[in-house]
Amino acid sequence: MNRSTAVKRLSAWILSAALLLTAGCSGSSGSKRHVSSTVSVTSEKASSKSESSLWVPTSSAPASQVSEEKPKNIYPSEWEDNGIFSAYYDKAYRTVQEMPLDEKIGQMLYASCPDKFEGDFARQYHLGGFVLFGKDFAGKTKKEVQTNTNAYLNAQSIPMTLAVDEEGGDVTRISDKSALYSHEFQSPRALYKKGGLDLIKKDAEEKAKMLKDYGIDVNFAPVCDICTSPKDFMYSRSLGEDAKTTADFVTTVTKASQDNGVSVTLKHFPGYGGNADTHTGMVVDERDYKEFEKKDFIPFQAGIGAGAHLVMVSHNIVNCIDSTKPASLSADIHKLLRDRFRFTGIIVTDDLSMGAITKYTDGKNPAVAAVLAGNDMLVMDGSMVEEAVRSVKEAVNDGTIDEKLIDHAVMRILAWKYSKNMM
Repeated sequence: MNRSTAVKRLSAWILSAALLLTAGCSGSSGSKRHVSSTVSVTSEKASSKSESSLWVPTSSAPASQVSEEKPKNIYPSEWEDNGIFSAYYDKAYRTVQEMPLDEKIGQMLYASCPDKFEGDFARQYHLGGFVLFGKDFAGKTKKEVQTNTNAYLNAQSIPMTLAVDEEGGDVTRISDKSALYSHEFQSPRALYKKGGLDLIKKDAEEKAKMLKDYGIDVNFAPVCDICTSPKDFMYSRSLGEDAKTTADFVTTVTKASQDNGVSVTLKHFPGYGGNADTHTGMVVDERDYKEFEKKDFIPFQAGIGAGAHLVMVSHNIVNCIDSTKPASLSADIHKLLRDRFRFTGIIVTDDLSMGAITKYTDGKNPAVAAVLAGNDMLVMDGSMVEEAVRSVKEAVNDGTIDEKLIDHAVMRILAWKYSKNMM
């Protein structure tokens, strides 16, 4: 045996002895467990954490194939809806948890702006938004309007959303004033007859850009109602076409507007039909539910499918759904919108100062009824705000309104605002 061979044999003997010694010690209660590649992970998972620093998956799949468990949301699990703003629910819910009740109630109010704006009004009631009317633009220059809207947006820590009705045709708030825009927007009906959906899309894009230029982020449009008779109150404001064509119109406007930074509002759910004017008094819709299914619902479903941010509920009493209350105050109407139509955005009332509501409530503030029905935001005259906040707060304190109902609505509102980079 030469010297080289002897050294090799000695090295092999030492290595074998070391392995035997290690194997013998592995059964000792005081030593660390050695996990070899030949030991199955299922036999090892009974070991305590103190025995090994190796994480052992409970699955029989290789560790590299075991995905991490999705973190749980911090908001109540029953509020999970995979909605259009759900990516911001956690952030919004954290904010809601830090807000006093007065501030949460204020976020649910969409009020008209006082003739002489003072930031204290918005700050005092923590308003969720202003609805601007013709009077807020009349006699002003472009710079003056922009100065005003900038002041509104900076009036409080949670910025207000600013809305207008800029439908085109009979209902315009800005473009009908030559000092503010080069031309007045035409009605959807006129546009469609001239250039079909292509012209509708171009008009919606132009309208959205104009509104953004004035600091306005919500348009209370499009009108989704199907009205084909000139005798209908809503005739001149509607497209005046069948359900399928109206649905295509609503989809086009929704995408064109929101792609340009202005949220749309589908109105007037569940469909106005040929009914009379709710600005002046109560209206009862006697139509059969099947007619709504065949006609009225279709444009709303299309707009919701296109991602519309808001839906406005009418004041019509719709007998086939709820014969006892105006739609805006009916829990059954709101349940239909949430459950059947799977709408996860912001539900807003039509203006609660309109005659249909004041007559129904006998002049009493309808805020509590509107919250209980399931509205997220209540549109009202500024003069109604103080009483609305007081009455809703009292209803929470006496148990009439569960505060979780308000928290849920405000979570949606703030998630919407977060999605728009307002917060």
